[in-house]
Amino acid sequence: GFCYVIQMVTVDEAIIAKIDRSGKHFEILVDPELAYDLREGKSVSINKMLATNVVCTDSKKGLRASPKDVETAFGTLDVEKIGEYIVRHGEIQLTTEFRRKKTEERKRQIAALISRNAINPQTRYPHPPERILNAMEQARVVVDPVHPAEQQVEGVIKAIKEILPISVEQISLNIEVPAKYSARAYGVVKEYGIEKENWLSDGSLFVKVTIAAGLKENVYRRLGALTEGNVKIEEVKKER
Repeated sequence: GFCYVIQMVTVDEAIIAKIDRSGKHFEILVDPELAYDLREGKSVSINKMLATNVVCTDSKKGLRASPKDVETAFGTLDVEKIGEYIVRHGEIQLTTEFRRKKTEERKRQIAALISRNAINPQTRYPHPPERILNAMEQARVVVDPVHPAEQQVEGVIKAIKEILPISVEQISLNIEVPAKYSARAYGVVKEYGIEKENWLSDGSLFVKVTIAAGLKENVYRRLGALTEGNVKIEEVKKER
């Protein structure tokens, strides 16, 4: 069968989101802005994001995936659920122009985060975002428009240390998560870099992470939402 496009997003504007699962390749056409927002963790209308209501094996040729393969790979034939899964976990092919625009936005987000979290150890004042952007330019820092800014801060600081005197106030967090949420929470804390981990016999998890002080709220918010508030976080300050 063929993949027919049915919705507001025109095929020219739509981009391909793709993933390999259960040994098969799947694609779906989506709106770039909405797909990008979904990847960012924003809530979007999945219905509006989808440019087609079918899953393909090759969108360009219009080849439709067999329902059997789709069911095996995703455990459902609900196109909205599948589309959401592919965009969140697969690869989205952003156009060069869109990528460039989002990379610029991402650079500014990272510079703003660093400005909030880091100081010039000589003056004890923060570096303004513009100065950080210039240092990023000089250090030829490559920013990924798809990965969250928080996950890229560490790497960027390392890269610009050669150019700017910079020191980051860091805090260590001791985090305890009940068994019910531990597997999902582990995926989140891993993003921040785990220093120590201990799985207790009842399945609950204890981890220690060290992060830039400014990311603290981010960690509290994400783990709080994921565990419905059932998380214990204790902090220890240090500066590096």
